[in-house]
Amino acid sequence: MLLKLHDFSHSVWGPLFATMVQNFWLTCVCFLLFAYFMLKLGKLFFTPLEMERKLHEIGYLSDGRRSLKDIANEIQKRRKCGDIPPVYPNGWFHVLASRELAVGDVKYISVLGEQLAVFRGTNGVAYIVNAYCPHLGANLGIGGQVVGNCIQCPFHGWVYRGEDGKCVKIPYSEKIPDFAQTKAWPCIEKNSTIYIWYHAEGIEPTWTPDDIEEIENGTWTYRGYTQHTINAHIEEIPENGSDISHLDHLHSSPIISGSDLRYSFSNWWQFAKHNWFAKWNPLDDEKHVGCLKLSHTISVLGYVIPFTALHMTARQTGPGLVFMKWSCVFGDGIFLHSVTPKEPLLQCMRHSLYASWTVPTIVAKILLYGEAMQVERDIMIWNHKTFVSKPLLVKEDRLINKHRRWYSQFFSENSPRLLMKKETLDW
Repeated sequence: MLLKLHDFSHSVWGPLFATMVQNFWLTCVCFLLFAYFMLKLGKLFFTPLEMERKLHEIGYLSDGRRSLKDIANEIQKRRKCGDIPPVYPNGWFHVLASRELAVGDVKYISVLGEQLAVFRGTNGVAYIVNAYCPHLGANLGIGGQVVGNCIQCPFHGWVYRGEDGKCVKIPYSEKIPDFAQTKAWPCIEKNSTIYIWYHAEGIEPTWTPDDIEEIENGTWTYRGYTQHTINAHIEEIPENGSDISHLDHLHSSPIISGSDLRYSFSNWWQFAKHNWFAKWNPLDDEKHVGCLKLSHTISVLGYVIPFTALHMTARQTGPGLVFMKWSCVFGDGIFLHSVTPKEPLLQCMRHSLYASWTVPTIVAKILLYGEAMQVERDIMIWNHKTFVSKPLLVKEDRLINKHRRWYSQFFSENSPRLLMKKETLDW
């Protein structure tokens, strides 16, 4: 005869069954916690670091009453810009990472004061054209379709060739006017990056970005990127490479002191120090290149920690690209540093890291994060400073003027200048 449920619950099997159920759920909870922990641990040690900071997130201080965005707006309006150089220099600029644009993809971007559509044709080649269709102004980057190696307007279906911007099809017209064309921008793809050429005089490229063979052949692999938006003139950012004197002051405090300058100079952090040795010079045989040699160590209580030695050679190539090769005890790699103007005083700065297989991912992430923390100290300066066209310098600052003379080659007669200040940071 079958046992009744009441009898079962009061038998010896009842408590045993309840214990088994409790143990089952406890095991499930423990397994899920363990799986979550292992997932986070795997992400920490084996996945690239990818970090993006918005404009108001870095370099502005809260007053406890207003949002950081409102504070950034007010500072932007009251800050003196100074007698700034032209806002868009001539040269190659970072547009997108190659992995951000798959075959058949179309992206709308705004850089160098231009509205552009970037797409990858079925042949795998990336193209850049003006975003606005010359027919009736529709945005090719919003709803446009890739047709072969062309882009089709979402409004009336006009088709433009990526190579030269020529209209090759109007669905409802048998004849295509010879003047039916949009602007196609010179672009190149190398180092897993899509670059655009900008020149105020319409001159074709006179040089190209460096070829990083180790990236192309896979010797160095992708380890992540950081991206920051900065409220400053573009020249103020690469000028840091020649401003040797600021390294031992602004960047000497250890990374753990953070990027907030109110606290990073505290005496609490004097037990440890970043030590820098740097030298910058323009190259005679490559006029568009300046070379920065940089060595770095960390000392604690006056003793240099051996494995913290980092040796870097940075090729500042044109107005907005820096190729910084480095070597350390774990191996070698490169920072791909780029600054791309979105608007006159709005820069998008990106650091992408590639490293040899001998460099553990966690070490690469520490290097990339450390670079970001140091840069964020500069951003707090850049977001609030004015451009001094005739700075008061001492002889130890002579490289700054040398850098400015070198950088001036990237401006030409028709290089755009800032005509009025923008009254808000709602770009």
